[in-house]
Amino acid sequence: MAAHGWYSRFGKRALDLALASLALIVLLPLALVVAGAIRLTMGSPVLFRQLRPGLHGQPFMMLKFRTMTDRQDENGELLPDEERLTWLGRLLRKLSLDEIPELWNVLRGDMSAVGPRPLLMEYLPLYTSEQARRHEVPPGMAGPVIMSGRNLLSWEEKFDLDAWYVDHVSLAVDLGILVRTVFRVLRGKGVSARGEATAPKFVGGKG
Repeated sequence: MAAHGWYSRFGKRALDLALASLALIVLLPLALVVAGAIRLTMGSPVLFRQLRPGLHGQPFMMLKFRTMTDRQDENGELLPDEERLTWLGRLLRKLSLDEIPELWNVLRGDMSAVGPRPLLMEYLPLYTSEQARRHEVPPGMAGPVIMSGRNLLSWEEKFDLDAWYVDHVSLAVDLGILVRTVFRVLRGKGVSARGEATAPKFVGGKG
């Protein structure tokens, strides 16, 4: 990790275990309700699984609640995200309830409570050396991008925030991000970029 103090080596993981364990217990009833609603409206599977890059770019299987159908066009190709995203999916994303299963990833050590958001594996070869520094720390559920505007930010702004976080990992920073992220999520702002279901695809360069 970029920072080699006690918190980065030991405290951050301890905080992750404590927060994820408590959150799973508290949110279990809500998670069961969400899972049931997804099963009734979209069928199986309830969970969305996808390989994402973790610490040092190593892949892990990230878990989320499913928010889109598998609708296809006449050629058997999946329809665009905005056409497959259901009303329930939009609500889950707005409230970030689709991310509850990521708490399991935090318990496993795939993710941290706070860190750069895990993006797509296909983006790895597109990063500049500076952008790739986001993988010097574990990916997180909450992070500087979410608290600062989520998908209303450009890719360049997101990567700048991720690099800042890598250079400033500390207990105070993580707690501050967690608090600000909670308020951002409750406001439901910035979930989608203009004209997108989430964010435009990253195509490389400065974004």
